[in-house]
Amino acid sequence: MKNYTLVAPCFFGMEKILAREIKNLGFEIIKTEDGRITYKTDEDGIAKSNLWLRCAERVHLKVAEFEAKSFDDLYENTKRIDWSTYIPYGAEFPISKASSIKSKLHSTPDVQSIVKKAIVDSLKKKYMETGMLKEDKEKYPIFVFIHKDKVVITVDTTGDALHKRGYREKANKAPIRETLAAGLVYLTPWRPGRILVDPMCGSGTILIEAAMMGLNMAPGLNREFISEKWRTYDKKIWWEERKKAFEAIDESVKFKLRGYDIDPESVEIARENAEIAGVSDYIDFEVGDATKFESDDEYGFIITNPPYGERLEEKESIQLLYKELGYAFKRLNNWSYYLITSFEEFEYEFGREADRKRKLYNGMLKTYYYQYVGPRPPKAING
Repeated sequence: MKNYTLVAPCFFGMEKILAREIKNLGFEIIKTEDGRITYKTDEDGIAKSNLWLRCAERVHLKVAEFEAKSFDDLYENTKRIDWSTYIPYGAEFPISKASSIKSKLHSTPDVQSIVKKAIVDSLKKKYMETGMLKEDKEKYPIFVFIHKDKVVITVDTTGDALHKRGYREKANKAPIRETLAAGLVYLTPWRPGRILVDPMCGSGTILIEAAMMGLNMAPGLNREFISEKWRTYDKKIWWEERKKAFEAIDESVKFKLRGYDIDPESVEIARENAEIAGVSDYIDFEVGDATKFESDDEYGFIITNPPYGERLEEKESIQLLYKELGYAFKRLNNWSYYLITSFEEFEYEFGREADRKRKLYNGMLKTYYYQYVGPRPPKAING
């Protein structure tokens, strides 16, 4: 049986959640760093990771790690790798991305061209090719990450980033990324059967991710991955892992999620996205104003991604919105509510200090996830 070392990058602040996901798949964590988890898997690991990881941005196959203090070092160490193990004859292998942090090799275009030349030279020798190396078959994108002269080279197994689940064909102006939305749900004690509301649902991403979790639906079921076309990876594994993922969906679970947005077009987009994701039976979307939200239910959860007011001219309206949300949520005595925003004075405007707050990055934007934790309902109450 083949063993692989995989690297899963994620947004900063999501490392612990992603590590838990990886462990739950049965894989062994080797290393946790800022924005990336390295772990060991068996031969099913590439397919299983791509299909099931909700908070990773990609799944990379680790090829090599070495020190390089000069471009000569980079070339020689890269060329020394037996690239024919990873890249079959005729395959395309673009150097899709190079990043360099605190390294002597700070020119990423030069890093990309040198790594490309080294791989070409290595493969030409292996395949006894004297002319131009053909690249007209399936794709193996190469990523190069350099930190303090330590080089890690990987092959991307994912293709389009994992947040592209395949259900969000339309989005409103400032959609939250699916991987971050899943992380927000993971960071709450919500479980199917408990009431969950997003009163500013936008295109519905948070609730769709929650519904998929509630059904135990693999987030990668509605899309394809670049490594499904690889000659170096058994297609039967993909077929078997997809079959297992379909069989794992638990439609016996009963729950209903509620989404509201003040914009009717966003509500319509959210409904369409939920339909594509296969979870429309589990979410009710309606037009509604979050600042007027109320509920007859004694216990419940709110998870929401309100506007941040990134532009200076929006600050006044954002302050007013957060004040009004504070008044509205205060009436929900026993509810728990969770809000993510980059607005630094959120707690002051909201009128209450959070029980917990967690720093998370929404792309490159620093945000905080403010967590207001209500009491648990009595066991007899299903709400």
